[in-house]
Amino acid sequence: MTRRLFRLAAAACALTLSLPVLPAMAQQKPAAEAPPVFGEELDVRVVNLEVVVTDKNGNRVPGLKPGDFRLRVDGKDVPVEYFTEVREGRSTAPAPEEGTAAKETVQSVAPEGAVGTYYLVFIDDYFAIANQRNAVLKAFKSDLARLAPEDRMAIVAYDGGRLAMLSNWTSSRGDLEKAFDLAIARPSHGLERLTERRTLLNDEAFARTVVDDGRPLDLAVTNVGLNDRESAYGITLARQIQGAVRAAVSAMRGFAAPQGRKVMLLLSGGWPASIQSFIRGNQAISPSRDLPDGENLLGPLTSTANLLGYTLYPVDVPGTQTEAASVGATEPQGGFASLGEQEIEGSLYYLAKETGGKPLLNSNRTVALANASSDTRSYYWLGFSPSWQRNDRSHAVKVEVRRPGLEVRSRANFLDLSRKSQVSMKLESALLFGSFPGALAMPMKLGTPVRTRKNLEVPLTLGLPTDAMTVVPVGDGKFAAQLELRFAASDPDGNGSEIPVVPINLSSGKPPSPGKFVRYETKLTLPAKANHLVVAVYDPLSGKVATAEADVAAPPK
Repeated sequence: MTRRLFRLAAAACALTLSLPVLPAMAQQKPAAEAPPVFGEELDVRVVNLEVVVTDKNGNRVPGLKPGDFRLRVDGKDVPVEYFTEVREGRSTAPAPEEGTAAKETVQSVAPEGAVGTYYLVFIDDYFAIANQRNAVLKAFKSDLARLAPEDRMAIVAYDGGRLAMLSNWTSSRGDLEKAFDLAIARPSHGLERLTERRTLLNDEAFARTVVDDGRPLDLAVTNVGLNDRESAYGITLARQIQGAVRAAVSAMRGFAAPQGRKVMLLLSGGWPASIQSFIRGNQAISPSRDLPDGENLLGPLTSTANLLGYTLYPVDVPGTQTEAASVGATEPQGGFASLGEQEIEGSLYYLAKETGGKPLLNSNRTVALANASSDTRSYYWLGFSPSWQRNDRSHAVKVEVRRPGLEVRSRANFLDLSRKSQVSMKLESALLFGSFPGALAMPMKLGTPVRTRKNLEVPLTLGLPTDAMTVVPVGDGKFAAQLELRFAASDPDGNGSEIPVVPINLSSGKPPSPGKFVRYETKLTLPAKANHLVVAVYDPLSGKVATAEADVAAPPK
């Protein structure tokens, strides 16, 4: 089944409410104590670059100093303010450089000693084929002994609708083995993606069938641009990839806090860089304005990785390109299977190049953890303090070595994220995970769903925590608070939802007591198959978040 974007409608109940104080609803359990790292805030002030320097034979080059590097942002030189060399997992302080001011101005990024790496494993169950995915996961599990004592790993999985945390940051091999066992047991949806693609290929082959008069059976087949069938498939695929990208972004946001080397091992089941080329092969046709490609499709992932200091190591887990050859004669002219695989590998190269990582393709997928671990043991850490404008602009970064004959690998840009975008990412993480460690518990009660012709109408009662509100005096002895309410729903097929924002304005003649709740009642219109609902309340002044989630029990048809 294709992934759709749900549109959730909230009934228009009064958005200006009094502030009655209610006891907590009895059925609401207190939130578990937040893990020590996941979900913590990270305010990025210094941009740290992990820089790999090699000679012409690909060997690492040790012993370089800050003055050996040239750092450029948007084409302008900027000073290296922070510098550390990490050699075989241990950091060294920058050596003084005679005749320069570097010894007075350059500080260490990390103290001398062992340096661990934080490995965030993102498993894309929505595009991956189970047996192909499981081969990679079993290889990860068998290579856990390669992690150093200082290393940590967390594991998340995405099914097209919800993001599941299988393991928080941990160095426990036993805990990680159990998490990988859980990952292997999870259902995957790659065969559904394959069915969607093969259906398109078969429909296109049938439309190109030549009848007795020599004309195609379907006169709408043309090379001017994508036809209606192709466009519909392309738009669906773009939305599916955007959903997976948002999930990976949310995972990084949720696991952003560690101050150290951070790596995302991205197990992707098939995100083509160009959807149009993935559909039509190498045929020259007019570009489609409806299909985002390349940077527009994958840019949010690389920008977030660069913002939070993650290096991406994409792992090629065969998905939508798998078994493409089996459709044989149904493929369009131009070698659809080979070019489709090239497009998917192209996206992995892009993700790695933009963040300073490496794509792990073909046979390397079964030694992905070993390769990533080896690649992150020796590097240089360079840091600088940009003039933050919080305007969502991307800035190009280029690192050069002043010594001839050496090659440099590092991230290509960083994002000056606005407060609004930062909040949206934070809340999206909360909604995709179903909870947000550090968020306040919010009582929620669902009424009996009523089935309409195409949807479900669900009465909803929330207890808005007064501890999540910033209440300010507004004159005449009145007090007010402003909140944002967001919803996300999913169904058994992995279909997700848009996240509408409902403003809530609260007023009262006196400030509310701490530790209490304000009743809020509304009615949601959900798609007929929705079976899970997550709600988040955000206070723009304090940044506090309250969340709740519940299963939706639809009445029988």
